[in-house]
Amino acid sequence: MAVTATVASSGPAAATVATVRSVQWGAVILGALVASAICMVLLTFGAGIGLSATSAHPYAGASPKALAIISALYSAVTLIAAFAGGGYVAGRMRMPAAEELAEHEFRDGAHGFAVWALTLFVAGLMAAFGAAGTVKTVIQSTAAVAGGGAAGAASNPQLTRQISTSPTDYAVDRILAPAPAGGGQTAAAQTAATPPAAGATTAPAPAAIGMQAMSRGDLVAPVNRIFVASIKTGQLDPKDRATLVAIVEQQTGLPQADAEKRVDDSYARLKNTEAEVRDAAEKARKAALITAFGVASTLLLGAAAATIGAAAGARHRAERIAITWFGSRRFW
Repeated sequence: MAVTATVASSGPAAATVATVRSVQWGAVILGALVASAICMVLLTFGAGIGLSATSAHPYAGASPKALAIISALYSAVTLIAAFAGGGYVAGRMRMPAAEELAEHEFRDGAHGFAVWALTLFVAGLMAAFGAAGTVKTVIQSTAAVAGGGAAGAASNPQLTRQISTSPTDYAVDRILAPAPAGGGQTAAAQTAATPPAAGATTAPAPAAIGMQAMSRGDLVAPVNRIFVASIKTGQLDPKDRATLVAIVEQQTGLPQADAEKRVDDSYARLKNTEAEVRDAAEKARKAALITAFGVASTLLLGAAAATIGAAAGARHRAERIAITWFGSRRFW
């Protein structure tokens, strides 16, 4: 799209045709480069100030919350100022047509808006390529770690249990931990200390026979399933509690009262851990929500600043207003 203006001379047959494009990408690209450069310099300068305000020592330097608020405000002001500067340069460098009537204000502002859009487009492409590279690296690293872990687990079955760190696995470790030494007479000792009556025979209960035949590794999965089901329902079923108590008695040799106390304590710890995880997830959700709204608002203000800056640059160009830098009318 172009605007053609004809300038007539005093001669009857002399005519000059000048063609000026409505969108001048040279001015837009220059404005986007200026905005990016201003943003990079100011953000680097701000990062230096932020690092000087922090300290590795406790109770020294700015608090994390105050530092986060100041950093967010500084970044917002930096982006708005950078877009305003880029828009100003684009508006001042644009060459308008000889006759634009009332369209020159809109076209000046549109060039500032184009600076904002082009800068965001390039930044989005760079972020997408960076994220793709990061995801690829993470996938390759995960595959390598998983392959090494699988090979290690095949050669050492105990490795899987050693590296497992989920909350339910920790609860299983607490459940099946050995009885403390000198902690009192165990259930097995109590049974051994009570001789059977004359002529009577003793036989273990069927459930005890089944648990005696099961190793600790065989019991981890059922105990995990009980804990997961209890977390989903919000309470420990009495039958599941009785099963856990029987497992603890058989595996650790604790008396029934101590086994019940261990089961209740482990379940309470697991509930507290689950609540802490939910609270952390809720805080992260709120922080992400505030960040998203803050970034969107800052970018919208940046668009307005670029448009206003382009209009100001075009007005200074039309009025031939010179900008003085340290007493000099030159740009540098």
